[in-house]
Amino acid sequence: VQLQASGGGVVQAGGSLKLSCAASGSIFSVDAMGWYRQAPGNQRELVARHTNGGNTNYADSVKGRFTISRDNYGHTAVLQMDSLKPEDTAVYYCNADISPYYGPGSKRASKEFWGKGTQVTVSS
Repeated sequence: VQLQASGGGVVQAGGSLKLSCAASGSIFSVDAMGWYRQAPGNQRELVARHTNGGNTNYADSVKGRFTISRDNYGHTAVLQMDSLKPEDTAVYYCNADISPYYGPGSKRASKEFWGKGTQVTVSS
């Protein structure tokens, strides 16, 4: 199982960026997908998360500006980031709870997976 993230880059304050994350491999189910970020000197923090059933939660700092969505298949998550601020600058990491498929007779067990980080830089 792999998480492949794309998007990110450099944008001026007030601009927009979109991050995408696709889960691939032998998968029973993708139970939740989300994005975390880590700025230099800071701990990694939750940005947004989308669980099966359509429940979403956001960090207070991004509410109203960021939107997370998943495709109908549930294996791709998109983070639309609008009205970006310099304080949004960080490395963003895709995260997912996935139940891998190990073959006939295997049991479903959710595990946490991380994608490689992608840099988002917002200039003032």
